[in-house]
Amino acid sequence: MADTLRALSATAVLALTLVSAPPAAPAGIGSRAPTWAELSPADKQILSPLASEWDTLDTDRRQKWMGIAKRYPKLGPQEQQRVQQQMRSWAELTPAQRQAAREQYKSFNKLPPEKRQNASEKWQEYQQLPPEKKHELATRTPGTAAQPPAK
Repeated sequence: MADTLRALSATAVLALTLVSAPPAAPAGIGSRAPTWAELSPADKQILSPLASEWDTLDTDRRQKWMGIAKRYPKLGPQEQQRVQQQMRSWAELTPAQRQAAREQYKSFNKLPPEKRQNASEKWQEYQQLPPEKKHELATRTPGTAAQPPAK
């Protein structure tokens, strides 16, 4: 359960990154995304967490990842590290977890702007928590409130 929550948390981060990132260039009629062998060495290095499954991804997914790879060099070192971690987390998800993340992303995009902003702020607050507090929240049974310490 905690692993699933952690995985979904990682996908939420990726979804928020994709929400704030400009879209990749649209595909033209008959266009396709490159196979792994056709990628430049720089793109292969950036997209390395996806290497084992790259050629099984559909064209739209590959083009979205290529859009991220094209923006990657402009990111600062910490942001690059974060993107790499998110790609590794995404690559470790099961197809069902990925689908859940996509649905979460779609739901997030349907929120009114003020609610999206509130959700982003809450996520930032969560990101600032120490690891032990994040673990506590991930293992808490849904719908239960935190219990005050015993005296």
